[in-house]
Amino acid sequence: MSQIHELTALELAAAVRSRTLSPVEIAEHYLDRIAAINRTAGAFVTVTADVALRQAYRAEREVLEAADPSALPPLLGVPVPVQDLTPVKDVRLTLGSAAFDELVAPVDDPVAARLREAGTTLLGKTTTSEFGLSCFTESDVAPPARNPWSPDRTAGGASGGSAVAVSAGLAPAAHGVDGAGAVRVAASACGVVGLKPSRGRVPAGAWAPDPFGLSVPGVLTRTVADAAALLDVIAADGDGEDWTAPQAERSFAACAEREPGRLRIGVTATPPVPGAELDPEVKAAYEQACLLLESLGHELVDTTPVLGPESARYLDVLWFTTARLHTVRSSRAHQLRPLTAWMRGMGRRVAGAEVLRAHAELEKTMRGAMLRQEAAVDVVLTPTLAQAPPPVGWFTDEVGPAETYERMRAFAPFTAEANLTGRPSISLPLHWSSEGLPLGVMLTGRWGEEGTLLSLCAQIEAGRGIQEESRLSAA
Repeated sequence: MSQIHELTALELAAAVRSRTLSPVEIAEHYLDRIAAINRTAGAFVTVTADVALRQAYRAEREVLEAADPSALPPLLGVPVPVQDLTPVKDVRLTLGSAAFDELVAPVDDPVAARLREAGTTLLGKTTTSEFGLSCFTESDVAPPARNPWSPDRTAGGASGGSAVAVSAGLAPAAHGVDGAGAVRVAASACGVVGLKPSRGRVPAGAWAPDPFGLSVPGVLTRTVADAAALLDVIAADGDGEDWTAPQAERSFAACAEREPGRLRIGVTATPPVPGAELDPEVKAAYEQACLLLESLGHELVDTTPVLGPESARYLDVLWFTTARLHTVRSSRAHQLRPLTAWMRGMGRRVAGAEVLRAHAELEKTMRGAMLRQEAAVDVVLTPTLAQAPPPVGWFTDEVGPAETYERMRAFAPFTAEANLTGRPSISLPLHWSSEGLPLGVMLTGRWGEEGTLLSLCAQIEAGRGIQEESRLSAA
């Protein structure tokens, strides 16, 4: 039998239902691995062992007392940590910042509440960058999130801790927050599946200071089926939301089990950010993904990025403004990291009218371009990142915050487009570099059509497995 940490979230849920595995056994196994690995992996900023075990014992009682196992919560006994940008009642909440290292959340975020209702156990809070502002996970409240495939390399971010937890076998699945690609950047860097749902699909929560709708709670998993099952759990019913995605016709888990049919897929490897250059191995991984899609019977057509070079300034205005929205006491402002302080300073230089104008212009530009693209194709394929994961410290060591920001833009030029348009997007771990580093590819669907996207990605996942088996047999 596989070890517990080698099982997927759905396999663990099934094992709990059948009483093959105990929720307590599962929780203890993961807590032991966290105790042994986390100090160097940098996955968790806070470990909630007491909470996890208390929830696991409660889940075990539910299983033993259940007359009908099928009526149990869908993910009973499955550990799912929460990124430390998101409040969980009575658990430490640092927001990745030394300025908030003593904060304890007084309430649950809606996503945290939904995960609890689904029966998951909370192993802890995963590491993140300060306020989730950077595409690498290095903060002053926890060790850096290190890439499990090469510990001297970054795990990406700002959901780096969640990606490390899943990739290193410290959790079967994890929650993340995707503000400008954070879930997908980390998923690509660490070789896992990263899903950013449509804007309005998942409640963002009152603690997410985001008037522009850029940030969306997402999930990081080992399989597409697990991502679909987690989305079924955290998806909103639409009540009280600023944005509401169209209601799905069927469960997302069911979507991941059906064939997508023949799709028209737009493909582009052109970075939409001026000056960003594509690493040759990233380009090769993208081209292999194109060949795989053609072998699965889909029609590929060339497309262009929705986000154009002229939109970069507008995006900067919105991101710098977002950096200012966390209220920091003046007595603790000196504890902010240089990048955060610089971004907040840039935000203070932007007048309110300029923010509104940038938002309106970007919305108009993006909506028109998006509608044209969606009329032509069902899904868009791009690389997730422009480069392989660089070393820990590469973004900040011996450079100022302005250069750090430019390096971030060059590293992850593709991901923010889905946040601006509100479309669902997934990074899939299909390829590895010559140095053994993961190189993800990204598929982005129409707004509200996660079902089609999940169906396609499950087909790709299975198709790649068949290709690998054929290659091994031929060898």
